[in-house]
Parts: sequence; structure tokens; C-alpha cells
Amino acid sequence: MTTIGFIGSGNIGGTLARLAVGAGHDVVLSNSRGPETLLDLVAELGPHARAATPAEAATAGDIIVVSIPVRAYRQVPAAPLRGRIVVDTLNYDPARQGHVPEIDAGDTPAPLLLQTHLPDARVVKAFSTVYFRHLPAPATTPSPAERSPS
Repeated sequence: MTTIGFIGSGNIGGTLARLAVGAGHDVVLSNSRGPETLLDLVAELGPHARAATPAEAATAGDIIVVSIPVRAYRQVPAAPLRGRIVVDTLNYDPARQGHVPEIDAGDTPAPLLLQTHLPDARVVKAFSTVYFRHLPAPATTPSPAERSPS
């Protein structure tokens, strides 16, 4: 059984955690507000879920999913993620989440920001263009009428 650590347990992280538990995996959830704020989600997910700090989630997971506002990327603990697979779901939306100087200055492209912060991790970009409510939908090919507008 795989354990998936979540750094960020909001819309994307929480939805992916639900899907992971539904597929038989264990999850370790974290957020910036502390494990005690995740008790309702942990109770909903049952015995295959527990709450932790971001550093504990990073250490516990065989795979780590990072779903936080991109401006908070420096809070992702780098040391425990060395050599690990990290799924990066971050999106750069400065109007909603605030500006990131490195991106605005052109020093680092937004899709590479987390990889730059975690040079010793294997960062995979995923779910960045998927609306969280679409994630639990069955994996079928929709008819043209059912497709999301671009």
C-alpha cells in the first residue's frame, strides 16, 4: 500500500486525498494552519487518513502532493523531499494568490518554481489545469456537449 503525503489539503489536495483513500491508499494530510484544523477531513476519510505537519507529511509519504498557494512555495520542507517524487499542482494566479517576485521578474518560470526550490526531488507537474470538482468524475471520454469550455 502506498502512503501519499499532502502538503496542502484544500480543494485540490482534499479531493485527491479522497480519491487516494477510495483507491485503498493511506494519506497523511497537512496544511499551514496545523493538524488540528484537519480533524473533520480526517474523520470523513476514516482510518486510512491522519493529520500532520507539512514536514511530517513530507517524511511519511511515499509520494508527496503539494497543493498550496504558489506564493507559499518556500514553506515546502526541502530536506525530507530529497530523492522523493513530488506532485506539483501549483498554479500562478497573482490576482487571487498574490505575486511571486521570482516569477514576475522572469527569473523562474511558474511551472519550474517548485522544482527550483526542491532541486533534489523529482517534481512532476499535474492537475494544474483541472478544476477540482472534475477530479472525481469517471474517466470517460465526454461527448462534445459534455466537454468543459476552453
